[in-house]
Amino acid sequence: MKSDTQLKEVASQLLTERGVKLEDIAELVMSLQNNYIPNLTIDECSENVTAVLKKREVQNAIITGVELDKLAEQKQLTQPLLDILSTDEGLYGIDEILALSIVNLYGSIGFTNYGYLDKTKPGIIARLNRKDGKSCHTFLDDIVCAIAAAAASRIAHNDPDKSAIANQQ
Repeated sequence: MKSDTQLKEVASQLLTERGVKLEDIAELVMSLQNNYIPNLTIDECSENVTAVLKKREVQNAIITGVELDKLAEQKQLTQPLLDILSTDEGLYGIDEILALSIVNLYGSIGFTNYGYLDKTKPGIIARLNRKDGKSCHTFLDDIVCAIAAAAASRIAHNDPDKSAIANQQ
C-alpha cells in the first residue's frame, strides 16, 4: 500500500505529465471567487488547490481517471468502453460521477461551481476538452473542474463573512 506522500506524488506527477499545472487550476479558482472575496490572491487560490490535492479521495480520483484516459489513448480497453472514452460520449456520465466524488468533500457550493466550469469550460478545461484524436482527457477535464470547484468552495467556507459581504454588494 502506498503512503499518503507517495499517493500525492503519483497524483501530482500524473497531472504534470498530462500538462496540468497548479497555476492552471488556481486561475480557475480565482475566476470563480474573485467577485465574492475582495483582495483574493492567486497565492491563496494555489494554497487551497494544494489543500484539496492532499486529500486521499482526490488523489485516488486523479490516479483512476488519468489511468483510464491513458488506457483509452493506448487502445488498451475493450469495446464499447474504448469508443465511449475515446469520443467522450455525452451520455457516459461516469467521468462526472468520479469528479463529483471530489466536489462532494466540500459541500453544495462546490457542486454549483463544478457545473459552471463543466458547462463553460474556461482555461485549461477547454484545452483538455479538445478532441484531437491523440489525447484522451475524458476523465481529466472533469477532475480538474472538480479540484477547482472544491478549492473555490473551500475558500468560501473558510471565509464566510467575506463571501456574505460580497454577495450583498
